[in-house]
Amino acid sequence: MAEAVLEAKDFKGDVHPDWCPGCGDFGVLNVLQRALAESGLKQHEVAVISGIGCSSNLPGFINTYGMHTLHGRSLPNAQGFKLANTDMTVVACGGDGDGYGIGVGHLVHALRRNIDMTYIVMNNSIYGLTTGQTSPTSGFGMKTKSTPFGNPEVPLNPITLALGSGASFVARAFSGNPKQAVDIFKAAIAHKGFAIVDTFSPCVTFNKVNTAQFYRDNTYDLNAEGHDTSDFMKAMEVANRDTYGDRIATGIFYQNERPCYEAQEKDTLSVALAKQDLGISAANAEALKASFK
Repeated sequence: MAEAVLEAKDFKGDVHPDWCPGCGDFGVLNVLQRALAESGLKQHEVAVISGIGCSSNLPGFINTYGMHTLHGRSLPNAQGFKLANTDMTVVACGGDGDGYGIGVGHLVHALRRNIDMTYIVMNNSIYGLTTGQTSPTSGFGMKTKSTPFGNPEVPLNPITLALGSGASFVARAFSGNPKQAVDIFKAAIAHKGFAIVDTFSPCVTFNKVNTAQFYRDNTYDLNAEGHDTSDFMKAMEVANRDTYGDRIATGIFYQNERPCYEAQEKDTLSVALAKQDLGISAANAEALKASFK
């Protein structure tokens, strides 16, 4: 008998999301559930690992393996998970403060390391969980709780950061454009290497500038305009031109199927940690498990 094909609803968790009504993270969750189902994956084949923040609550709302870790530390945990069980599809997720602020050091090294996993950053250009402070992607001059006279810092450009750090897959999506976002997420998951998807996910409570309507009015589909995703210099040019201009590109900026970390460490990882013999008897293993109850 052929195995049943899963649908997005099969990846729906038992806990209902507690985000603010209208939050862009609802859209990201829906898109990820659809992308996993359309990729032909089963729930037990996927792990979703997050840091801290509104968006980092996502693992609790999806029916897969999951971990809710520390602020800015989703990537070390996700990379460890992937290397311990290379058969798993691993998706890390979090927000712009989590990933581009406290976690940016981990991000740079994950990009160049190129472990086969996907990182979805829900970028709302604000710290939402702590009620509205300037984040690394908040616009110059933006007035927030922490910058009442206007943000004095130039916002970080996630796309040029990723490209400059040796990323093999760089994309941007918008949660309010689910058709395109599903295609981007599926491509990122299928990519053999580290894939980052900067995803506009508007905060309806604390960011009244970068709203869903703002992104509807100012984004365009880069790939629909014939962009060559193998051209690194073109990707960098578009990222520099569009990110802070009148038009903001979404889509796949760059993809290069270079060898992933696991392929370079094939001798060390020939037998995944999850599949190695523990070297203890079955009785001792049961006693050890019982001690944690």
